[in-house]
Amino acid sequence: MTMRTDPGAAPPVGTLLARWRRQRRMSQLDLAGESGVSTRHLSFVESGRARPSRDMVLRLCSALAVPQRARNEVLLAAGFAPVFRETPLDAPAMAEVLTALRMILDRHAPFPGVALDARWDIVMANAAYAAAVNGCGPDALRAPPVVPLVLLPAPRPNLLRLLAHPQGYRNALGNWEEVARAILGRVRREIARDGDPARRALLTEALAYPGVPPLPELDAAGAAGLVVPVILAAPGATLRFLSTIATLGTAQDITLQELRIETLHPADAATDRAFRAAG
Repeated sequence: MTMRTDPGAAPPVGTLLARWRRQRRMSQLDLAGESGVSTRHLSFVESGRARPSRDMVLRLCSALAVPQRARNEVLLAAGFAPVFRETPLDAPAMAEVLTALRMILDRHAPFPGVALDARWDIVMANAAYAAAVNGCGPDALRAPPVVPLVLLPAPRPNLLRLLAHPQGYRNALGNWEEVARAILGRVRREIARDGDPARRALLTEALAYPGVPPLPELDAAGAAGLVVPVILAAPGATLRFLSTIATLGTAQDITLQELRIETLHPADAATDRAFRAAG
């Protein structure tokens, strides 16, 4: 009798754990030491000769720093229920989170601030950032205009597309190539860590736009600069900003764990004065 397998079926739990271990560049001995599991038993789990317990799956995922979304996938592959929930931002349970997010972005005014999801879609922006997004061409925006401090409905503008598209941010950034290379390089490193297919498709789209600088090979990238400034080419002035990205470090919900808040801060006193006066 010929055995048939479903090509779309999820891989066995041992295969998933082995993939994450290799992705983290850990040997079985390294992972065994980090997780408190014997090397022999870990080998049996990866080969499918042993079925891990729920506790062991969680311990191995923790030692491998597997993201919450992927931990749920590993648990399901092992036959256990997911641990981490994923709540839509427009759910009633998220009302307090949205209020806090709105306050964070509003209090950063008059400087730009934005909240992004894991795939770099814009979920909320303050007035300064919304003005920059709304100034882009429709082919780059691919969404309704951004209303400040409001949870944006789908489809949402995507930062990677806005950065790379000829009608996007490149016309407003004095160092567009440097910023594009830094952000797209960060996205590629994220994909190398978690393999998200949707983010991979967005990166492929972004790199295909004309003029987008190619990224160096991961192993040959060399040491990056400590800080990449964001230079805005304003009429009669050059405004220099530094960007910070914050995450909710204690979030126990996938949606919140993947949320990131980017804020731009003046890099010098002249930029601070000019932007406050303009705002």
